[in-house]
Amino acid sequence: MGQFNQEEVIMNLVVNGGDGRGKALKAIDAAKDNQMDLADQLLKESNEALLKAHQFQTQLIQENMGEDGEKPDLLMVHGQDHLMTAMLAYDIAVKMVEMYRIFYSKNN
Repeated sequence: MGQFNQEEVIMNLVVNGGDGRGKALKAIDAAKDNQMDLADQLLKESNEALLKAHQFQTQLIQENMGEDGEKPDLLMVHGQDHLMTAMLAYDIAVKMVEMYRIFYSKNN
């Protein structure tokens, strides 16, 4: 990841965070429709995207450590916010998919 400039790192953070969030929400929809294999696959893909985003986040933090007096720019703050929201969506999706799995196993 070292070949990216700061703006590219932030954009990768946003893109992968958004992808992870989108797949987590699609997993909930799949589970609601009792498509558990699809829900599991989407959760896996969501997690992979969030792991990529987290790697970019780590790089961003490491690159900004030690820069005295420099304030984070708006794009960096947006990227961090985007990732945290996506991670929360993933956590909720995992719980909801499990909830639907239990519901359908008891009603079939």
